[in-house]
Amino acid sequence: MALIATLEHPLDTPADVLASARAEQKAANAAEARLLEAAVQWCVLHPAESLDEAATWSVFRGFGDKPVCLAGEGAPFVTEFAVVEFAAGLGKSEDAGRAYLAEALELRYRLPKLWAKVTSLDLPAWKARSLARRTLHLPKKGAAFVDTHVAPVASTIGPAALERLLEEALVRFDPDEAQRVATGRAEARHVTVQSRQVSFDGHVDVWATLDLADALDLDDALAKGAARLEALGCTDTLDARRSVALGDMARRQMQLEFDTDPKPLVVHVHQHPDGTLDDITRVENIRGFVLTTQLADWCTRAARGQASITVKPVIDLNARIHVEAYEVPDRLSTQTRLRDLHCVFPWCTRPANANSRIDDDHVIPHARGGPTATENIAPLCRRHHRAKTHAGWHQASPTPGTFEWRSPTGLTYRVDHHGTHDLGPEPPPQPHEAPLR
Repeated sequence: MALIATLEHPLDTPADVLASARAEQKAANAAEARLLEAAVQWCVLHPAESLDEAATWSVFRGFGDKPVCLAGEGAPFVTEFAVVEFAAGLGKSEDAGRAYLAEALELRYRLPKLWAKVTSLDLPAWKARSLARRTLHLPKKGAAFVDTHVAPVASTIGPAALERLLEEALVRFDPDEAQRVATGRAEARHVTVQSRQVSFDGHVDVWATLDLADALDLDDALAKGAARLEALGCTDTLDARRSVALGDMARRQMQLEFDTDPKPLVVHVHQHPDGTLDDITRVENIRGFVLTTQLADWCTRAARGQASITVKPVIDLNARIHVEAYEVPDRLSTQTRLRDLHCVFPWCTRPANANSRIDDDHVIPHARGGPTATENIAPLCRRHHRAKTHAGWHQASPTPGTFEWRSPTGLTYRVDHHGTHDLGPEPPPQPHEAPLR
């Protein structure tokens, strides 16, 4: 059955449809930025100082308007009834309206660099609000730290990078709270088997929150167990084989069938310019940071044979590695994956680690003379590798770690260590001018 056109003026080509959709999105972003400005202005018109003595006295009697703190330290208080009216006027619940005003005030008063990007339409309001939502709990200096570091890359930063930055701000500017958070997370570790909620076919759900070292060891053991089952002829899916391997581990107590040597944590300890150790340590396997106190705990466990940890310097990402063969050697694969961190297709954030379905792709195909070298190898997840090969996407790499893409409809993107940059449609070729006579 043919689709029914819903546009008032139907467009002829996919490129026309996509251009129209992009124009509508741009207009929506501008409208949302104006709405955020209106939200701030609403709060300016309803400051806590506007409450008179009678209203203030009524608060102590349990009724009447009162000042409320919506955003973090340094943002102004507003009147509670103003929140109620604003939410109703926008068709939102009070909680939703309160959250919206909190995000607007957080941007305006505690994240001024991000606010400037929103009002200049360089950053979609929805993304700015999402960022502001994550800084509400930070002290004033912590919010300023995030604002300074996020603003230059706000439109491209991914959730994992943002989470690391927020955790760093918490550790640097509120270490007591960071320690409380860490303690709370440790106390929240669990393994839950829903044995009382069995499906009709005899399956149950199991979920857990583990220490990182324990989780990596478990993941490694499951991968090896699943591979062993496949070698023995099991035709189940990988996920199904992992679940069977978990049951086998429980029955055999990890002694008989699997090579369960602890999976090593590869740790790069960074230093301040003055040579002192930082408060946080990067774990390269997971592209994450942990408290240095956690590193000390892992080292202690390694000494007891309960974990394996490797502390080493950062790999030189600027050196050129080149081989004549088509196959990508491990040292080149490791270098380019550490350089790019994730699949380099536009907007993709699939991590480029050993546990992901990531290919080491030749930007210029080897069959067309592309070298197996640092400047021509990049990680691509399997889906986007297929898109490049079969769906009409074109890729180039003007410098190592920078990638330029053109879509089948002519849209262009640049992917680098800051993320993905939308460059818009490719300009049409200029006609050749007739020579002057």
